[in-house]
Amino acid sequence: MEKTTTPMSHVRIRTIDVFRAFTMFLMIFVNDLWTLTDVPKWLEHTLVEEDGMGFSDVIFPLFLFIVGLSIPLAINVRKSRKESQGSILGHIATRTIALLVMGFYMVNYGVINQQATGMDKNIWQILMATAIFLIWMDYKRFHIVQKGMVFALKIFGVLILLYLAWVYQGGPVDQLSWMRPRWWGILGLIGWAYLLNSLVFLWMGRKVFNVALVFILLMFMNIQENGFYEGVPSLKLVVSASNHALVMAGMLCTMFYLKFKRDRKSIEHFLGFTLLAGGLFITFGFLIRPVFPISKILATPSWTSICIGISLISYALLYVLVDIKGYAGWANYIKSAGTSTLTCYLMPYFIYPLIVLVGFQWPELISTGAVGLLKSLLFSFAIIVFVRFLEKNHIRLKI
Repeated sequence: MEKTTTPMSHVRIRTIDVFRAFTMFLMIFVNDLWTLTDVPKWLEHTLVEEDGMGFSDVIFPLFLFIVGLSIPLAINVRKSRKESQGSILGHIATRTIALLVMGFYMVNYGVINQQATGMDKNIWQILMATAIFLIWMDYKRFHIVQKGMVFALKIFGVLILLYLAWVYQGGPVDQLSWMRPRWWGILGLIGWAYLLNSLVFLWMGRKVFNVALVFILLMFMNIQENGFYEGVPSLKLVVSASNHALVMAGMLCTMFYLKFKRDRKSIEHFLGFTLLAGGLFITFGFLIRPVFPISKILATPSWTSICIGISLISYALLYVLVDIKGYAGWANYIKSAGTSTLTCYLMPYFIYPLIVLVGFQWPELISTGAVGLLKSLLFSFAIIVFVRFLEKNHIRLKI
């Protein structure tokens, strides 16, 4: 039986940090596959008309699951500091707005018409990334920067975003439009799912059974999104219920973990429960596959369920390796991807346009086949090393 004197509000699970870092490393890697040729099909995203999933289709769900893992711990810490309900709600709202704004701009960059906008899209992208840094930099690490200067830098960042929105034109020449939420982007999807799940946890707290009921409702909503049952309304909480359910699966995982610790039950029981749940979710996903083909793009319930199962099993196995066996040293090389995750995610928004603007092209020898995959792995690792350098110099994003 595991014994602990650590208050539940101050629990820190090293596995979550390692899981987050490793997932971000993989996310940068798969996002770089577009620069390669002859990429193995199993590594890529599946097409909308395909029934199946590639390795790339699993990475974003893992990240959503990790967001959920962190929510109970983060809110419990704020409660332990005696922060008011209003203060916690304000923090949740601030983080949500930041993620939605970033995602909104990133999505619209993808369809920018640079001729109509009157600006090279690569310059537009660099200015967008710069503005994000100016607004959401962790200025508290810069003790020599005065509050007035911080305010001025943030305002300057806001003005850049407003200017980019003012000149923006997107779409084909005959269908030009201003910025709009064509979809919410990776960060926007995280933002909406984070908002719902944080509110649910803030409202229900330790009531695991009630949260589980909400989770079941979300899974049903995911099934019903395309009107599977006649006469039953199809509801959508801004984005697919799949996103909300993946985050809530992670949140429930941590809630069960905390409950097992409170009840002084063996951690082996928790791990066994998690592995069993993971296996059941994967089985359920394949059982409903004949009715709901597996598709990340359509966020089908079979894909959602299988990804939840993969996330649960991955977390349990990693927990054994990191928190029980103590094998965490290998993750130190990518640690900054877990501590400065948003910074890592934003780096390619500087790097890719700069590569285009300077006219650099990867030699064909290192952009195809197995060598190309190695290049993308090294590219991901190089970004994380660079972010570690920035982190040591107190440069990182924080929302």
